[in-house]
This record gives sequence, C-alpha cells and structure tokens, in this order.
Amino acid sequence: MDGRAPAAASPPSFASAANRRQRARAAGLDPDYWYPVEYDRAVRPGQVVEVVFWNTSLALYRGSDGELRVLENRCAHRQLPLTLGEVDGCHLACAYHGWTYDGQGRLVGIPHDLFGRPMPSLAIASYPVKVRYGLIWVFPGDPARARERSIPDIPELEGAERWACVPVDFTWRAHHSIIIDNVSDFTHAHLHRKYRPFEDSTLDAGRDAGDRVFMRYQTKVGMGRLSQRFVDRKRVDTTSMELCYDYPYQWSSTGTKIKHWCFPLPIDERTTRVFFLFYFESLKIPFLPWRIPRALMTLVLRIANRVLIAPLLRQDGFAVEAEQRAWEVHHDAPVPELNPVIGLFHQLTARKWEEHLAERGRRAYRGE
Repeated sequence: MDGRAPAAASPPSFASAANRRQRARAAGLDPDYWYPVEYDRAVRPGQVVEVVFWNTSLALYRGSDGELRVLENRCAHRQLPLTLGEVDGCHLACAYHGWTYDGQGRLVGIPHDLFGRPMPSLAIASYPVKVRYGLIWVFPGDPARARERSIPDIPELEGAERWACVPVDFTWRAHHSIIIDNVSDFTHAHLHRKYRPFEDSTLDAGRDAGDRVFMRYQTKVGMGRLSQRFVDRKRVDTTSMELCYDYPYQWSSTGTKIKHWCFPLPIDERTTRVFFLFYFESLKIPFLPWRIPRALMTLVLRIANRVLIAPLLRQDGFAVEAEQRAWEVHHDAPVPELNPVIGLFHQLTARKWEEHLAERGRRAYRGE
C-alpha cells in the first residue's frame, strides 16, 4: 500500500443516476433546438471549420456564393474528416481522394477512375444553418423540426433603433448544467467581490412553467467601483433582476433596460462553449447626467467586454471548471443545496434529455 486514496469511480450515467443532480450532470442538451456554433465573421468564403455538438463533429463551410452549409464531418469513402479538405465552389471536397459533396451532403463528384462502376449514390447528413445577431446557428437534431423551433427573438437587437451588443464567448471545461447553475444562482456574490455585479441578493420568486424556470432576485446590480459610474440609476431600476432558464438557453433583465442572453453549445460531457450577448438600452457618461450617444455604444461595449465583462466571466469560468473537476471525484457526496431554483434547473435538464432519448428510441423502432 502506498497510502494514496483509491481512485474515485466515474460519475454515473444518465440511466444509473440516483438523484436529480446526477441525472442533470449526465444529460446532454436536446439537439432539436438551434445552437450558436461560431461568429458569422469568423468563416470566410472558401473556408471550412469544425464545430462540435455533443461529440458530433460537423463541417461548417462558406461557399463561393457566400452561403453557409453544414455537413456531417466525414467522407463516406474512408471516413476522413471533411474539414481536412477544401471548399470547391459551393461544394466540399475530401483531402484524400477528392470525393466531393454538395450542401445537402450528396456525393456529386469523384475525380479518379470508377473502374467501370456507376457513380455511387450516397449522401452524408446535412444540417440547417442560419445567421442571426452576428452568430452562426445550427440545428443539429431532426431537420424536419427546424421550422417548428426558432432562434430566440431579441427585438432590442433588431431594426434601425437596435441596442448595442458585442457578443463574447468562452470555452469552459465544464458540463452545461454546471454553467446554467452558475449564471442563474446569485448566491456566489463572494466570487465576484472585486467587480460586484450583484450583491445582497435575495430570491424573491422562483417557479417552473413548461420548459422554463423563472426567478427574480431582489439585489443591488452594478455596484462595482468602475461599472457603477456607467449605470443611469435615475432611468433604470437596479434593485431587482429577473432571470429565466429558457431551455436550453438563459436570459436576464434588469429594469427592462439591461439585458443578456446566454447560449451554451455542449461540446461533450466536460466541455461547453458559451456565447454571451449583453445589451443595454443606454449607459451614462461617468460623473455626468448625459447618456452615451448611441453611435458610440458599440465602441464602449467593446472596451467594457475587455475591461469588465470578460474578467468577470473568467471568474465564473474558474469556478465552473473547478466544480467540474470536483464533481468527477465527489459525485456521490451529499450536497446541502440551499437555493430551491437549482433543483428546478436539474429537474428540467433531466426531463428534457429523457424526452429526447425516448423520442430517439421511437424513431429507431420505426426505422427512421
């Protein structure tokens, strides 16, 4: 014996989980929703990039016509990732033998000898894709359901009078349910004591309704030494905040003037890329009663992302990644959870995954 503690068993699977927390931590996110996967500006014509949704690799490319297309990231011939290949006009060619696919995943070209055989009639999966709010969204589930589900409508970011918004994203080594817990639970003000985005928070209301969990905190918003200088408290009620786990997304609203959306992209059981959209009707010039002109708001938000928002969110990243590591060791330990909405989050996440697995089973039974 070397005196070391025995290695902890792996966390339970969804089927073997013994409680709501374990089920939530083992659940994926239902693929029958739209998920942001990249910035629109990040994919140029003629470029192909890999994006991953819950262990499924996708090839995202932009054709010579400027349109985006998404295919299963494998060539049907020798299974090489198509992201190793190149964009050929509006098609995608494998790097190995040059087998070429159109935007619907159909094989349309083989540049070598067919040895007297007919052109194979085959296709790989393709996925619906859209652009909205500067993000590229993919529907990784049943394409027939893509029309039933819409990307969240954010009216403040539409039209000539839209609010300023500069998205920011992080890739954290943490399960998506840990991140939802973090962004919706205001009991962790201690973590942010340097920046003080909220403090003295009390849960005023929490309830579930269908595929949503609503909550409201009585709190003090934007109390940081620098951030408080930009908040116009004469126009914005910063004494409370409404939030919602709007499965599979999350949003908040402070006085209807300060808002945000959180869009998680579950990469695998331990990795999540998270896109944050913070947007403000207006901010004030520090120490003056005047509002920052709308023409300057985007520049101000770019600076705010770098100086205030990103450092704040990196603290959350530190915490959720540490919790993920701890979960993998102490998943059987009892948790004295005090905030009642956390249990509602876990219940919703587990239920939606269970419904997805049941539907997938029904499709398999029908041979779809």
